[in-house]
Amino acid sequence: MTPITVLPPLPARPVDGHKGMFGRVLVVGGREEMIGAPVMAGTSALRSGAGLVQVAAPRAILSAALSITPELIGLGLGNGRGKDQLLAMAQKADAVVIGPGMGQSTEAAGRVARLVRLDKPMVIDADALNLLAAGKRWPTHFKAHAVLTPHPGEMKRLARLIDRDEVPSDQDGRIEIAAAAARAFGQVIVLKGYRTVVTDADRVYINDTGVSSLSKAGTGDVLSGIVGTMLAQQMDPLSAAIAAVWIHGRAGEIAGQRLGRRCVLARDVIDALPQAIEQYEHSDPGPGVARASRP
Repeated sequence: MTPITVLPPLPARPVDGHKGMFGRVLVVGGREEMIGAPVMAGTSALRSGAGLVQVAAPRAILSAALSITPELIGLGLGNGRGKDQLLAMAQKADAVVIGPGMGQSTEAAGRVARLVRLDKPMVIDADALNLLAAGKRWPTHFKAHAVLTPHPGEMKRLARLIDRDEVPSDQDGRIEIAAAAARAFGQVIVLKGYRTVVTDADRVYINDTGVSSLSKAGTGDVLSGIVGTMLAQQMDPLSAAIAAVWIHGRAGEIAGQRLGRRCVLARDVIDALPQAIEQYEHSDPGPGVARASRP
C-alpha cells in the first residue's frame, strides 16, 4: 500500500461565489431518541462550507431538529410517506450522508437499501453501517461512491462480511483490516480511533490529529457532516475523507485546549471548525506537532 503524507487541498472558495457553487448535502437520519445526531451532521456540514444542507428525518422530530439549527432545510419522513421525495432530494444533492441517529427499524433499512442504489457520493455512518452489516453479504446493488466511517465496534460487525471475527487494536492490524474491507466493498474506509486510518485499499493515510476530547457522543456525526461537505464540493472520496479527519481531529484538539479534554461536547467541536479549517489551509498547526505537509 502507498502511504499518503501530503494533505489534499480544499476546494476553492471564490469571493464572488454563491451557495449553489458550494455543494448541496442531504443528511438522512434521526429518530425520537436521537434528534441531535442528524442536526450535528448537518450543522457541521454547513460550518465546513456547504452551500445548502437538508435534513430528512421523521416528521415527529423535524420541527425540534430544525429549531436547533434553523439554517437547515427539512424533509419529513414516516409512515410510508416521503419515499419518492427522499429519492428526489437525494438525486438533487451533491452528496448524501446516511445513518446518524436513524435506528435500525425496517423502515430505516428500506431507506438505506434504496439510497445506496444511487450513483452518488455518500457517507455511510452509524446505523446505516449496522444495517448493511446485518446482511448476509455486501449488497450487490450498492452503486454509491461512498466513504464508510466505522468506529471499532461497527467495524467488527462489518468484518463479518469479510470473514473476520475481530478488529485488531494495534495499528498495523487496523490498517490491514481497513484495507481488506475497502478492497471487498470497493469503498473508502475511515476506521475511527486514535490515529484514524483512511484507506481505499491501494493507499493509506494515518491521521495525526485528534485526542480524547473527541471521545463523546455526537463527534462522529460531526465528522460525517464534514466528509459530506467535501464530497459535495467535488473532492474524490479518499481526499474528502483525509481532509475531513484532519480537520475534525484538529477541531477536537482546539476545543480541548479551550475547555479541557474532559469537557468538550460535539457542539464545541463544531464551534472549533473555523479555526481548524483556517489552520489546514493557511497556518502552521503549532510547534512540536508533526503534520502531513501541504501540497
